[in-house]
Amino acid sequence: MTDRRNNEDHSAYEDSEATYKSRLAREASRELANSTDAVRTRALELLAEQIVSSESKILAVNEDELRQAAQNSLDMAFVDRMTLNHERIVAISEGVREVASLPDPIGNIEDMSERPNGLKIGKMRVPLGVMASVYEARPNVTIDIAAIAVKSGNAVVLRSGSDAHRTSSLLAEIARRAIESSGLDPKILQFIESTDREEVSAILAADQYIDLVVPRGGSGLINKVKNEARMPVVAGGVGVCHTYVHLDADIQMAIDIVVNAKTRRPSVCNTLDTVLVHREVAPQFVPRLTNVLAKMGVTLHADSESILMIDEAATVFPVKPEDYDTEWLSLNCSIKLVDGMHDALDHIGKHGTGHSEAIITSSTESSKHFLNSVDAAAVFVNASTGFNDGGEFGLGCELGISTQKMHARGPMGLRELTSYKWIVLGDGQIRP
Repeated sequence: MTDRRNNEDHSAYEDSEATYKSRLAREASRELANSTDAVRTRALELLAEQIVSSESKILAVNEDELRQAAQNSLDMAFVDRMTLNHERIVAISEGVREVASLPDPIGNIEDMSERPNGLKIGKMRVPLGVMASVYEARPNVTIDIAAIAVKSGNAVVLRSGSDAHRTSSLLAEIARRAIESSGLDPKILQFIESTDREEVSAILAADQYIDLVVPRGGSGLINKVKNEARMPVVAGGVGVCHTYVHLDADIQMAIDIVVNAKTRRPSVCNTLDTVLVHREVAPQFVPRLTNVLAKMGVTLHADSESILMIDEAATVFPVKPEDYDTEWLSLNCSIKLVDGMHDALDHIGKHGTGHSEAIITSSTESSKHFLNSVDAAAVFVNASTGFNDGGEFGLGCELGISTQKMHARGPMGLRELTSYKWIVLGDGQIRP
């Protein structure tokens, strides 16, 4: 049953829907912080079941929004991010189950030590309290964030983009029903129904209720949140990602990895954008790679040297300087020849966004150099950047992928949604 208190007309309140619901989330968060892991896990198990049982209803709403997106001529990468199907519904449900199965992060005692005076001092993991997320296009984010919030003992306020708003709203209501059925207060999950952009600003001003906000979307949204938020922001998701093919790379391995990183799902943030190829291996590697990429429908943007090596079947354009700073989010890819490791690292340092970077090499020394030198949330050796994902890292799902360094970096799982408090255990000690 829907919690009527959450849906009552808040026009009598002087504040916005976002402020009102943020206040409700704060009130409910106190009880949630003291709930047991068994209850929170049960809520997620029910949610996983209800997502599957509601598939036809979810897809009907989503299909209607996809038709509208087509009429609005939205970018295909954007449409892909807002698309749900049977496989993606199943994956969402399985992600929730995986989060449910993870160890409870709340109440763990860390770094306990005993002082000379007998005091035992350590840190206890606690929820952050209330977090908010403003996101675009991807309705699955609604469930990912709801699941990870509940498991980590945090209340959450969600504001989706308008294009997939009705799908996200339905998913949020399914989550609320599961939460309520488990015995938890459904007010711990608040979804902003209004698509008025002022509601985003209201969320960002509600620092008396919200402890952390995470934007998920394009640079425009992320910059707005960074500029306006009064509470801490963890931002990321914008990824200009590189794969460097070193001189001693296994050619077939490099082709397999680059093709996967580029074509597996082009519209997501961990997708490869630029291939850097050691000049000496390029004559053997570039023609073979581009032959495969051409068959996959990839359009290439090549520098003056590599363009002469590209397979004749490929669609290719001379690279423009701004292409190296482009997160393509589509079947486009830049190619550049480099003199070696130093040249590759210099390019990544200038054009990377700190998201996902990879090297293909058979040298342990070269892989260590790359790992030590690249400044990114995730660095890969002989593996696809597509693995930079909470589920692939064993986190179940993620709140987002942070490209910052404080307080979280990379996929944000349960631990990244907790803080700690110092605990001090004594038997009568007083300070002299």
